[in-house]
Amino acid sequence: MPSKKTGSERTVVESVNDLATRDLKQRVAVFANRTSFPFSDLPIMKSLPLLTLLACLLLAGDVFAQRAVQPIPRGTEFEWMSIAEWYRRHADDVEAAKKGEAAIVFAGDSITQGWEWAPAWERDFAPLQPVNIGIGGDKTENLLWRLQNGATGSLRPKLVVLLIGVNNFLHNDDSAQEVFAGVKANLEQLRTSFPEARILTLGVFPYGQEPGTRNRERVKVVNTLIETLADDTVTILDIGDALLEDDGTISKEIMGDFLHPTPEGYERINAAILPTIKALIEEN
Repeated sequence: MPSKKTGSERTVVESVNDLATRDLKQRVAVFANRTSFPFSDLPIMKSLPLLTLLACLLLAGDVFAQRAVQPIPRGTEFEWMSIAEWYRRHADDVEAAKKGEAAIVFAGDSITQGWEWAPAWERDFAPLQPVNIGIGGDKTENLLWRLQNGATGSLRPKLVVLLIGVNNFLHNDDSAQEVFAGVKANLEQLRTSFPEARILTLGVFPYGQEPGTRNRERVKVVNTLIETLADDTVTILDIGDALLEDDGTISKEIMGDFLHPTPEGYERINAAILPTIKALIEEN
């Protein structure tokens, strides 16, 4: 028979249970805030036992984690880009992909989209027959949807450059593990779409002016995870340090808003990746 607990032992167990329950309720509340679902307002949430709360939290967390790996079209209206504009840009990419003319494809978000507006693009990449399918504001799930809905078309590139994930931190407040899962899902889709291409996956760029922040730490963690994806056809390159000053800060001359590279920022990026790009194209 199990031994009976003393009064003091019961007090300790009950205290731990109370703390765990409060923590779980707080975590569910955070999830509810991130998903706009009022879990905490439901009367049942005020009386659920610990194990039931834990099950609810695990289910909610699993659903949320899956968002980064589910193909989802843009559903957010931004002042600088409407949903209609997003679909128009995607339609333009689909038409370009139908032509099948590209030695190198760049896939990503606004950092990729803005690349072609920098002088470094015309100088270094234009001779390589590039196609740019970056769209500002995209998260891993949005790019994945586009890759599965016409953005790859008849393209048969020698190399694909993938850069995605920072908007999952900014707009979803995803964890590093969730962003990693989203990057991996896009990488696997690119393998399927371009089985003969080499893939250069760039680590998520650092953002925010100061070092040592939660955002900077999440970027370090996700990039460490991304490094595990390297194999014979996938090259991983983390060039974040090239965008930092000696003291770890980001200057406005390199990223005007501490997120998007300036023309000088793209100069640094190209200097860091161009040798690898040329080598991979020559190998393939």
